[in-house]
Amino acid sequence: MAQLIKCGYATTAIAWLVMVYNLVHPFEGSIGFAFTILLLLTVIMHALQIVIFHMMFKDTLTLKLKDYLVVCFFGLFGLLAYRQKVLQQ
Repeated sequence: MAQLIKCGYATTAIAWLVMVYNLVHPFEGSIGFAFTILLLLTVIMHALQIVIFHMMFKDTLTLKLKDYLVVCFFGLFGLLAYRQKVLQQ
């Protein structure tokens, strides 16, 4: 499971880099527009995952800003990492 989470972190980081790069230097044609829409959807979904993260783990873990940022940037893989941490306790 730890390898899956690390692979997910890498994949998500690459996706973020491509989407942010598209904002700075837009790709030509409809692919640039698609990446912009994808970035918007990603931000919305990760914001929802932060809410889920807060509701699930506020009682079992002492949450810091770093914890919220991990979930913000890595989404589901961040949630899985913290779930695994709670199960090990």
